[in-house]
Amino acid sequence: MSPFTGWRAALRIARRDALRAKGRSALVVAMIALPVLGVTAADVTYRSADSTQAERLTAEMGSADALFSDPGLGPLQQMPDGNQYDMVGDTAPEGDVPPVDMRTAFPEGARAITIRSVPASVTTAYGLANTDIVEFPTSDPMARGKVDLVEGEFPRGTGEMAATEPFLESSGLHIGSRTTVKSADRTYTITGVVEQPDDLKAQKLYADPGAVIAPWQATADRDKKVLPPNTGSPQWLVKGPGRAGVDWDDVLAANKAGALVLSRQVVLDPPPDSQVPLAQSVNSYDTSDSGETSAALVTVVAMALLEIVLLAGPAFAVGARRSRRQLGLVGTCGGDRRHVRAVVLSGGLVLGAIGAVTGVAAGLLLTVALRPLIEDWAGQRFGSLVLKPTELLVIAALGLVTGLLAAFAPAIVAARQSVLESLTGRRGVRRSSRVLPTVGACVLAIGIAVAVYGGTSGDSTWVAGGSVIAELGLLACIPVIVGLLGRLGRRLPLSPRMALRDAARNRGRTAPAVAAVMAAVAGSVAIATYMSSSLAESDYDYMPMLTEGTVVLSSMDAKSAERLPLARASVERNIAVTGAPANFSRVWAGSDCNVYYEEDGCGSLELVKPTGKGHTCPLQTKGAKKLAARLSSEEHRKMMHSPECMDEYLSSGSFTSEPNNIVVGGPDLLRTYAKLDDPAAAAALKAGTPVLLNRAYAKNGEITLKAVHKYTAKDKKNYKLHPGAARTSTDRLKVYVADAEYAATPGLRVVLPQQSAERLGLHTEAAGSVYAVPHPPKDAEEQRVSAALEQAGGGIWLQTESGQGDRESTVLLILTLFAGVVTLGAAAITTGLAKADAEADLTTLSAVGAPPRVRRALSGFQCVVVALTGVLLGTAAGLVPAVALRLVDLRHAMAAMRKEPMESAFTPIVLPWATIGLLAVVVPLLAGVLAAALTRSRLTLARRAG
Repeated sequence: MSPFTGWRAALRIARRDALRAKGRSALVVAMIALPVLGVTAADVTYRSADSTQAERLTAEMGSADALFSDPGLGPLQQMPDGNQYDMVGDTAPEGDVPPVDMRTAFPEGARAITIRSVPASVTTAYGLANTDIVEFPTSDPMARGKVDLVEGEFPRGTGEMAATEPFLESSGLHIGSRTTVKSADRTYTITGVVEQPDDLKAQKLYADPGAVIAPWQATADRDKKVLPPNTGSPQWLVKGPGRAGVDWDDVLAANKAGALVLSRQVVLDPPPDSQVPLAQSVNSYDTSDSGETSAALVTVVAMALLEIVLLAGPAFAVGARRSRRQLGLVGTCGGDRRHVRAVVLSGGLVLGAIGAVTGVAAGLLLTVALRPLIEDWAGQRFGSLVLKPTELLVIAALGLVTGLLAAFAPAIVAARQSVLESLTGRRGVRRSSRVLPTVGACVLAIGIAVAVYGGTSGDSTWVAGGSVIAELGLLACIPVIVGLLGRLGRRLPLSPRMALRDAARNRGRTAPAVAAVMAAVAGSVAIATYMSSSLAESDYDYMPMLTEGTVVLSSMDAKSAERLPLARASVERNIAVTGAPANFSRVWAGSDCNVYYEEDGCGSLELVKPTGKGHTCPLQTKGAKKLAARLSSEEHRKMMHSPECMDEYLSSGSFTSEPNNIVVGGPDLLRTYAKLDDPAAAAALKAGTPVLLNRAYAKNGEITLKAVHKYTAKDKKNYKLHPGAARTSTDRLKVYVADAEYAATPGLRVVLPQQSAERLGLHTEAAGSVYAVPHPPKDAEEQRVSAALEQAGGGIWLQTESGQGDRESTVLLILTLFAGVVTLGAAAITTGLAKADAEADLTTLSAVGAPPRVRRALSGFQCVVVALTGVLLGTAAGLVPAVALRLVDLRHAMAAMRKEPMESAFTPIVLPWATIGLLAVVVPLLAGVLAAALTRSRLTLARRAG
């Protein structure tokens, strides 16, 4: 008799049982298929987004054979991929190197097209916007792959342009719209929408060669008020003669002419090092990816497998409970425990196979369907969907194996039941193991210790291992935790009290469901915590140009300052501002360096910083490294935020081009920009006393201003008043010193009253205004203001502070939704299992006159108990790897700080309270409501067994 005969029968029974219980089977298949689907989609997306060398070359040079450029070195040597190059010889050429005549560098018989870009101001549907215009024959076949047409037509002629979709969205234009390049004074029609496959978020305009730059240059030659185009370095796409392409000999010949070449043929089939002159003088480098699998990836895979087992396991337990009589009949027909286990395991094999195949197929279909959205989110087009059959088979095999593992524990439990218990439906009473929780607590402690050790030692492998061990230990403790829930319901109403006691009494089904929720929530909370902490660190490191909630209107020179009233009116008309503007003036000594910057005759104004404690930053002194070695991360953060150190890295130039950050203004400037609403500071300014925002510059309540009153002969007006040699003055002024927190005000160090500037012999000139705004201006608002300013005569610009960009975290939202779906699924499994176990109890409730709503309420609270317990435990479990990985980051940051003491070592740990709150409150309540709504309130009475 074949050893597989019993298994064949078991597989037939499992198949028929799966078809008979379609709802439960679909649930198990879904629980196995969901993670398989996610892993499949992630694998295909990752492989497709990871462009090949050939795809990267196509994105850079289209369908051309090579990309030529002129680095301005004269004759040169290069590596085959063009990433490294150097001039020939050790002596640099004297003077400017003349541009390369590319006609002598191209292979004989080759065809070439040029690429040149220029930044420009163009009109939009709202006003005026700054963008890059690329002169490039987009209709040429060589452009395919570098610039592709999405809609409309390529520009053909000097009066047409094509635009990228992000530019059109920002500007409010569309195909058929007309836009004017202000400096060239030419108007163009947008004929098509194009895209850069490697940068879908680029905001650019494309025109044919000669359409923009040449007329702009002609306008600048005629009108000296028009600045000439600031074009970038030109590039050439080259198609070799015939099908020969551009080989290494062609590259060497071009190098002699001074051209740098990126050749498709050479990169894909590089020559040996013996034929590369530069290879003899540079270190060899390896650009291949490391084959080492990251610890984070191993952790994710391990958690995914554990999650499938924990999710599907209770569902198989439901099937085993509902099939008790069938399994009992197997025993009456001569089957032993081995055959009962085979039947349950066959269920895992059948449903695991279906779930694995379904998950892989659904993952592929989902990736194909969502490919445009994924590409837009990633910001690049995939060259093609890359399918690795071996990887997909491994993913399917993992789904199949985990289906078997999920059925393993229910198979053992079902095999242990006596035939009599199975046939009568009675359940034996088993005492909970006291050894398992004790071992689990020890394993939990060991796992936490290992993870923390990995974090403090900087080894992410230990972190991954410790995190898995800690979660396994917590899993072993769940039965005891569930058992304690029954004691919490003594004073609760009937339904929640019964739900808690039922969960505690039947911990064999409650614990796996709680574990499933815990596993899903733990992974989501771990990643969400790490991401939230990284975002907080990024926010801390970000250096704003302006204070939050402000915009600054600035003029370029004295002539443009005369137009400030018109500029203020345009800002107030087009942007939602709050309150009146706070006007400010710039201040300088001697001749104005903004006007006479080419002469060696302009003056200077310096705010002298005292030395010593409280003034000099300790992290900038000779003993800085020794000091940094003794500092903790928090001590270093406080020192970096002290006034004496903060001034070393804060940005300047928000108001003027001078590095001293001294501005002439009044109390309204302090209130609007510095957010210093202090009557004493306002009174000091009115009395002629400067206000100092960074106390590190004050000594005994005074600051030192050093002015060099130097005048050039071209500054005729002031030179007559101040003839002779330059004069240097040093003045000590009493100041009002603001609190230490105001030292962080970007671009502003001292607010000087007008009368103080005049008394010191300094020159002032109206420079702009500051407005308070409730939110950063939108693109349309900025474009309207820019157009109004240009119409008023130009020379004035609006500065805005938009922060670090988009702060919405799509990943955090996806993680929250995933954890919520898994929690709902696990709660649904528990409800089904409870129904399988509690039919007799519910019959008794109906028999003694319990209202029909009790059944609904009981199911709802059973779901709430499982979901809430699993979420709380999962949150605690997820914090272990997140905190440990942040400790790894802290170690690396501390090492970098001790090498460079001014490097930030701030590594915060921030909990994602929004994600945790949603999982802990909304999801359990939703699970309870759905369970109550989908449960029948009335029960058909039947004769009780026994």
